[in-house]
Amino acid sequence: MSNSVFGSLSLLLLALLLASSLETKTKAQGITEYDVVIYGGTSAAVATAVQAKRMGKSAVIVCPEKHLGGLSAGGLGWTDSGNKNAIGGISREFYHRVWKHYQQDDAWTFQSKSDFGGKNQSRSSKHGIGGTMWVFEPSVAEMIFENFVLENDIPVYRNQWLDRDSLDGAVVQDGRITSIKMLSGEVYRGEMFVDATYEGDLVAKAGVDTHVGREANSVYNEKWNGIQVGVLHHSHHFTEPVNPYVVQGDPSSGLLPRISAGPGGTRGEGDHRIQAYCFRMCLTNVDENRIPFTKPEGYDPDQYALLLRVFDTGWRSLLDKFDPMPNHKTDTNNHGPFSTDNIGMNYGYPEGSYKERAKIIREHEVYQQGLMYFMANDPQVPQDVRDVISKWGLAKDEFKDNGGWPHQIYVREARRMIGKYVMTEHDCLDQKETPDSIGMGSYTLDSHNTQRYVTAEGYVQNEGDIGVKAPRAYEISYGAIVPKKSQCTNLLVPVCVSSSHIAFGSIRMEPVFMILGQSAATAACLSIDQNVAVQDLEYSDLQQRLLADGQVLTMKRKFEINSKQLQGVVVDDSAAMLTGKWTTSTSNKKFVDRAYRHNGNEPDSKLAIYQTALEPGTYDVRISYPANANRASNVPVTIEHSGGTKKVLVDQRTKPPIDGLYQSIGAFAFEDSGKVTVGTEGTDGYVVIDSVQFLPSP
Repeated sequence: MSNSVFGSLSLLLLALLLASSLETKTKAQGITEYDVVIYGGTSAAVATAVQAKRMGKSAVIVCPEKHLGGLSAGGLGWTDSGNKNAIGGISREFYHRVWKHYQQDDAWTFQSKSDFGGKNQSRSSKHGIGGTMWVFEPSVAEMIFENFVLENDIPVYRNQWLDRDSLDGAVVQDGRITSIKMLSGEVYRGEMFVDATYEGDLVAKAGVDTHVGREANSVYNEKWNGIQVGVLHHSHHFTEPVNPYVVQGDPSSGLLPRISAGPGGTRGEGDHRIQAYCFRMCLTNVDENRIPFTKPEGYDPDQYALLLRVFDTGWRSLLDKFDPMPNHKTDTNNHGPFSTDNIGMNYGYPEGSYKERAKIIREHEVYQQGLMYFMANDPQVPQDVRDVISKWGLAKDEFKDNGGWPHQIYVREARRMIGKYVMTEHDCLDQKETPDSIGMGSYTLDSHNTQRYVTAEGYVQNEGDIGVKAPRAYEISYGAIVPKKSQCTNLLVPVCVSSSHIAFGSIRMEPVFMILGQSAATAACLSIDQNVAVQDLEYSDLQQRLLADGQVLTMKRKFEINSKQLQGVVVDDSAAMLTGKWTTSTSNKKFVDRAYRHNGNEPDSKLAIYQTALEPGTYDVRISYPANANRASNVPVTIEHSGGTKKVLVDQRTKPPIDGLYQSIGAFAFEDSGKVTVGTEGTDGYVVIDSVQFLPSP
């Protein structure tokens, strides 16, 4: 389709939007109360409103934003979906509509459908309700969200900011929100309220407990939550030594910009830091649609001195996260040790005033726009880098009212509610049963860096980047989107969900926010029908309706042998603390849960530490492993018990005698915890780690 025709359709859509807005506003003027009041304009907000209307309730979206869809329409077109079979309901319907759009020939303005599809087959599929497509241009996503609103006759009041300072910003009586007031003076009353913002402002205003930052590992007995100094996942760290000082090797010269002068902290401790933010730029290398990178007001090339030192190490993975979108566009994300993630510059955002947040957003804009201009133009930058980056620019036909720049900063994490149930890494890693599922997550437990500091060795390093794969799609509890009953009985929270920092790192994906938005609306409507607090809604009623509306609440577990069905206390290798590199495998049987690991028969020393709480008593301690002739015959296993420490050598070439699965290594007394360590030092073959079983002895 030509640009002029596309523009005509855009004008037609705009006219329809304005007409609908006027019509719904006229209708709303006679309504003093809505069934469901949704604060926020995110993808979750739209899904919430659509579900409420489909259940026959009145619903309104009240939001600070001008544009609906949050990050889904704000540049994040490369959907972080995890297991796509776990995505159902309205969320899946959105991606089906994306697919339908790109089936039209006139959707392809700068690229042929066959050319894009050939390179990106894994991002498009045909099953379920029809085809789905998981990559898209921002304007397409926004169009779909606006169509959802039009089709369901949902009133939307934009540029409405919650009055966070006045007492009547959120009026709470007898544990229920009765109304919310905007800075404009507009008041919205409702039976049920949904906070669908990235920041959780309504949650906080209603007096519900929230948390900002990383909890210490000890709070929820987690491994990946607190400060993670020494953990270097992904590729977003300094792989080569880089000196942090203005004059290399001279601390008295001061630190380069963008490096913290404070210590990195102690691993496992909690802090106030949150994942870095950025803008998900939609770039193109099509000249006729490209806006060259320009120098922003406030530009300072010295802010990128550290990047020059990264280039000096030979790093050149510049385009690794220029993820392809249709029509020769990208969803450009952070990549490497110094990139679009503005590390350490967002700590004040979650609880900051609107003015403070605006200042932080502007600082991020100047930083990121300046970064792109610097790499494309500055003579200090190696010529090969300038040659690559200068071929790209902002897409003219995206974010047209903002000069091609995204209208939504990527708030990866802000407040998180402390609700009826707190999701932790134990839920995401399938180490416990999660009650009352209202949808599923499946993405890697993912945190971007939270700080950049100087190590004890005198080099610069990033900290906070975590990537731990979820072993399967996991359930998300209904209790994670509702407050404690003692705090508020008619509020649901599908975005700033009740979870630990690292669990939120997996949950925080746009498809999941839409899933939880639909489930929140369903719970709100059923609670209205039954005249009960959201915490008192019968889960069986909620479950029945969610399934009827296409939500996926659980998926079959693919275990070899399910640890939860074994006697005693079983600690799988997925819950062990590991040192060194262990390789996951399923080549040999039998093993517990989804896989086992081996050391690759490498000479360096590795450890697997299994530790768990126990009731005082005597336990038969057993280890599981699939035997093979290439295994070590002398695997050292150390048991720490109440009487001391004992070391046993296990022959893993011999089939375990207990059901072909377990080998007993003795009975031991324990006070309140048990600890078993499997090592590799001095072994004569592959060392396998699977599970350790503590079986109570008579």
